Amino acid sequence: MGRSFAALLVLAMACGCTVRTADGDGDGKRHLPVRIEVPKRSTPPAHDDPKPSATPSAPSAAPAAVLWSRGDSGRDVRELQARLRQVAWLYDGPTGSYDDLTERAVKGFQGKRGLPRTGKTDTVTWKRLEGMTQEPGKWELYLMGGQPADAPDARCLTGRVLCISKTSRTLRWMIDGRTVTTVPVRFGSVGTPTREGVFSVYWKSRHHVSTLYDSPMPYAMFFSGGQAVHYSADFAAHGYAGASHGCVNVRDEAAIAGLFAQVRNGDKVVVHW
Repeated sequence: MGRSFAALLVLAMACGCTVRTADGDGDGKRHLPVRIEVPKRSTPPAHDDPKPSATPSAPSAAPAAVLWSRGDSGRDVRELQARLRQVAWLYDGPTGSYDDLTERAVKGFQGKRGLPRTGKTDTVTWKRLEGMTQEPGKWELYLMGGQPADAPDARCLTGRVLCISKTSRTLRWMIDGRTVTTVPVRFGSVGTPTREGVFSVYWKSRHHVSTLYDSPMPYAMFFSGGQAVHYSADFAAHGYAGASHGCVNVRDEAAIAGLFAQVRNGDKVVVHW
């Protein structure tokens, strides 16, 4: 009987129930019921669960560094302008000055490629433009002139001389070895080359018109046959994209007007490489 009661007690504890012994278990006495409370298993409340920590947001990327903007100037700006010309965002020749036309062209390029339309050339804009264009050559950079003049030929160092370099495409007006004025010039094509050598001005014609080509040649200073130094509207408009028929073209009308007023018949002309 003792073993049976013990087994029943264990079962009662497992089930959490009330146990009553059988009447008359051998001692002739009635026993009170035995209540056994088994604690229930509890789970922690949902709000006690640990919450995942918030991931800090990544810092916003710093804006791209600006390389050039309006008001800047120099050789790098010339290259920027030359590359913008290659992709038809700029039509005027490189000037080396970051002006309103350059700013407008940069804005257009940026907007077309989904970049911020700042008009300033930053590192991202420059890298994109570089990837779409080729390294410009010298005469792309100086399409409309502005290039530095090379050293004058030794034959230009005495007297009054129009010293014309085919290498740097410049004309120096020199008096006794001193340079008074320097302007960019353009020469003839392969088929109609400008002659080289030492000459002299033999005729000046302020409102000259070519009888051979029926084209205006204002401020003409003739030095070799029909070849002259004169103003060219075509050179002013298109720069080195064109060529003359053998004459020495000047694109700066104010500069050639000043030269025309100073140069005399008999003054020396030196055309050299």
